[in-house]
Amino acid sequence: MHTSPIVSSPVSRPPAGAPSSLGFGQRWTALRPLAATLVGLAALAASPGAALADLKLCNMTASRVGVSIGYRDAGGWVAEGWWNVMSHSCETILVGALKSRFYYVHAVDYDQGGEWSGTAFMCTAKEAFTIRGVEGCDRRGYARTGFFEIDTREEPDWTIRLTDPDSGSQSGTDQVSTQ
Repeated sequence: MHTSPIVSSPVSRPPAGAPSSLGFGQRWTALRPLAATLVGLAALAASPGAALADLKLCNMTASRVGVSIGYRDAGGWVAEGWWNVMSHSCETILVGALKSRFYYVHAVDYDQGGEWSGTAFMCTAKEAFTIRGVEGCDRRGYARTGFFEIDTREEPDWTIRLTDPDSGSQSGTDQVSTQ
C-alpha cells in the first residue's frame, strides 16, 4: 500500500477569531497525530489493493447452484444456507478472516440435477436457514444432509471452486487457497 506523506507547515499566527488560551499552532500540533491516523485509516479503507479475508465460492459450472455451509464456532456446530450462485460467478459466503480450519459444503445443481455432498452430516432446510447442532435433524423438522469437508490449512482467506464432474477434477470440486 502506498500513502502520501502528510506535509504541514508551521502557522505563525492564529486566524482571526481563534481563542487565545491555546494558540492555533499549539492546537494543530496537539491534533497532528490524530489527523495523521485518520488520513492513514481513510487511505487504507479506500485502497483498491486492500486484501480482504473471506470464504468465497466460485461456481465454474454451466448451471445455477444452491450452496449451504457448515462449520464449528464457539457455540458448537452451525449450518447455514442457501446462497444461490449463478453459473461462472463467485459469491462471498463468509466475510472476514476465517475462524476455523475446516468448513463443510453441500451444493445442489438447480438446472441439471445432482449435488456435491459428502459424509459429514448436518441439518438443512428447504428455505434460508441457520441451524445450530447436528443431532436429531429429522426430529427437529430438518433434513439430514451430507457435506464434503474443506481443509483451509488455517489460512485466513479461501476460495472453493465447484466444477462439473467431467472437468477432470476430483469429486467435481477444486479447492484453491487465495493467499
